[in-house]
Amino acid sequence: MKNIVCMLGAAAGDISGSPYEFHNIKYKLDREKLIVSQSRFTDDTVMTCAVADGIMNGLQDAPENWTKDNDTIKKLENSITNSLVLYGRKFPDAGYGGSFYTWLMSPEHKPYNSWGNGSAMRASFAGWAAGTLEEAELLGEISAKVTHDHPDGIKGAKAVAGSIFLLRTGASKKDIENYVSEYYDLEFTLDEIRSDYKFDVSCKGSVPQAVRSFLEGNDFEDVISEAISIGGDSDTIAAIAGSLAEVIYPVPENLKKKVIEKLDGFLLETVERANEFLENHIR
Repeated sequence: MKNIVCMLGAAAGDISGSPYEFHNIKYKLDREKLIVSQSRFTDDTVMTCAVADGIMNGLQDAPENWTKDNDTIKKLENSITNSLVLYGRKFPDAGYGGSFYTWLMSPEHKPYNSWGNGSAMRASFAGWAAGTLEEAELLGEISAKVTHDHPDGIKGAKAVAGSIFLLRTGASKKDIENYVSEYYDLEFTLDEIRSDYKFDVSCKGSVPQAVRSFLEGNDFEDVISEAISIGGDSDTIAAIAGSLAEVIYPVPENLKKKVIEKLDGFLLETVERANEFLENHIR
């Protein structure tokens, strides 16, 4: 695959963490064991692709200053909703939470005040598609609030999208720590929480841990291994951490190959299309 610069990082984290979501480990995996035979993509990858599809559709023919254009914002809300439904129903057994699955299969698709980490794990393309930090945060918010309209759900998506935009435009890890600290308390280390950290599907109980994994990791594979090593919602934490890590750390070719082999063709086509979109639209 050529010119793949985004979204495989989130998929790599999701796939690597999938065997451990309900079988937590408390140690770092060897690099060659990040993706194994039982690894698979889950709702994290499906919904990341869905949001990317919705953003691409919603930004078609958008005016330059679209953040002030209510018609474009409404178009984005509708297109992201439609893509979430399309992708979710295409992969109904990907591992969705109960409330989201009910939303997905219902005839009406209204937000349900969720504060879960699903909003954050699917938001990465918002940071890639944005031309400014304001755009990144607004795209993150729009992608969240079609389901996760609780302030905590929106906060998680904005923190991820904003961080990715900042990393794309030259921010350091320290800059990201300072930025995310406006949303969450990051005054901890993974070593301090590893033994006691429990499964937590809330944004406030998993996004800071994912960001800390990114901050402490030394390269892409190390970030993913750190994220999985604390237990909890392993695939989602690793997906968020991977979405950040891929901005500054290339996904190793051997790992990228394993990710591509695990992905469904429909999802892989979305990843390719998203990267083509960035080539044509990124400013």
